[in-house]
Amino acid sequence: PVLVESLLVFTVVLSVHAVVWDRFSWCAVALAVQAFYVQFKWDRLLQLGGAVFQFRGAANSGLLPASMVIPLLGVVMKERCRAAGIVYFERFGIVVASTGMLLALFLSVLAVGITKPVPTNTCILTGIAGSVIIYTMKHSLTVSEVIEVLEVLLIFVYLSMILLYLLPRCFTPGEALLVLGGVSFVLNQLIKRSLNVIEGRGDPIDFFLLVAVVGVVLLGLFFTVLFIFMDSGTWISSMFFHMMTAVLGLGVIMPWLYRLIQRNPLFWLLQFLFQTQTRLYLLVYWTFLAATACGVVFYQNTKRSSESKKHQASTITRKYFHFIVVATYVPGLIYDRQLLYVAAVLCLAVFIFLEYVRYFRIKPFGQTLRHLLSLFLDERDSGPLILTHIYLLLGMSLPVWLFPRSCAPKGTLPGAGALVPYSGVLAVGVGDTIASVFGSTMGEIKWPGTKKTFEGTMTAIFAQIIAVALILIFDSSVNLNSSYAWILASVSLVSLLEAYTTQIDNLLLPLYLQIMLMA
Repeated sequence: PVLVESLLVFTVVLSVHAVVWDRFSWCAVALAVQAFYVQFKWDRLLQLGGAVFQFRGAANSGLLPASMVIPLLGVVMKERCRAAGIVYFERFGIVVASTGMLLALFLSVLAVGITKPVPTNTCILTGIAGSVIIYTMKHSLTVSEVIEVLEVLLIFVYLSMILLYLLPRCFTPGEALLVLGGVSFVLNQLIKRSLNVIEGRGDPIDFFLLVAVVGVVLLGLFFTVLFIFMDSGTWISSMFFHMMTAVLGLGVIMPWLYRLIQRNPLFWLLQFLFQTQTRLYLLVYWTFLAATACGVVFYQNTKRSSESKKHQASTITRKYFHFIVVATYVPGLIYDRQLLYVAAVLCLAVFIFLEYVRYFRIKPFGQTLRHLLSLFLDERDSGPLILTHIYLLLGMSLPVWLFPRSCAPKGTLPGAGALVPYSGVLAVGVGDTIASVFGSTMGEIKWPGTKKTFEGTMTAIFAQIIAVALILIFDSSVNLNSSYAWILASVSLVSLLEAYTTQIDNLLLPLYLQIMLMA
């Protein structure tokens, strides 16, 4: 399975660079080759328990698929913005690609450094890849951009040491690279934009995303350190938790956001949410769906009998939430993407906050949340945090957040790029859901070395093609310009990757589909 997963990733890399071949293509290919070799070193370290931190079990390291995501996103973003003539975001794409390569290279060097005996061939490959990447960065980046890349690397190193120690068995090395690398980049962007706020670059909704992500991460770090010295399950600790959340929110996060958008954040948010009648309808509809999702959780828990306390929700039951999320995102993508952008940020902040309440057993709802959500755990929730629902939200939202709006003057990209905001809906909401449902109920022919079935993958591809046809009918802004073969190839590759990867598919698949569609 690891070899097939690697082959699929190499196919994506070569497909992207067949369309976009420049000096960064050599770097991407070199990085992919060395990540392929280092991945086996990480796998061996995980099996022997010598990987410094405790990573998630029942999965390989996932270094190769994770290493290529950020560099490929940067490369395709650079090309789209270059074609649109937006120099600022073309340079931004170069910085993203360079940062992703350096973070992946750091993780590879770390694995090589702690492997005993030192693997000579892998060291040589890593050295060659590092030399190619550094040489290209030297001739592509300005001094300020090099400093920015190194800042992200420094934040990533410290953040990894803190969070991987505090949260054992929550990530594989590849998932840690994606999640912590993304948080490090967001934190660096927030610091940079806070210092250069006079330039007035950026949309308020972008600042809203940056502040929300950094705010909830800092909130979690603060309470993690605090509850080392006191019991978090008491009423006094719970009152202190709620009080300090209000203090940090109103005293730090709100003024920070005010400085960035130059207006009262609460008034701006209320004005934004209720600006048009369409937004009112969407908010009412989303509230109904949120209530439905809560109803599913309560209903499934009432079915749990006292004799079967170890009973877990079935795969099909968990996919109910995928259907609800699709029903949530599709109207937002068709009628108001900016509202969907902001609503997804708010929802992410609420999800993470509720996870803090559950994890720290904050009264009065902490223990209740632990009981309700334990029914929906699977083998990927082996650490102290429950992250699968947050990954589902991220998988659906990242294509919306990462869509290069400034490089799409008409609000959409030409050709297959018009489907980029729908990447999460197609890969996770439709493809992954249909594959799981049909594979678990009707599948008989298993892919070699996996539990996934041939029938599940084929029905997933077919369902995504039908979904694309429906998007063409209902969303008038989508014009594919006869790029149907590329879309079919992209959907097929990502569906095969879903069958073979052991990483969090809710996070990985939408990003790979977005890369393919943007290319």
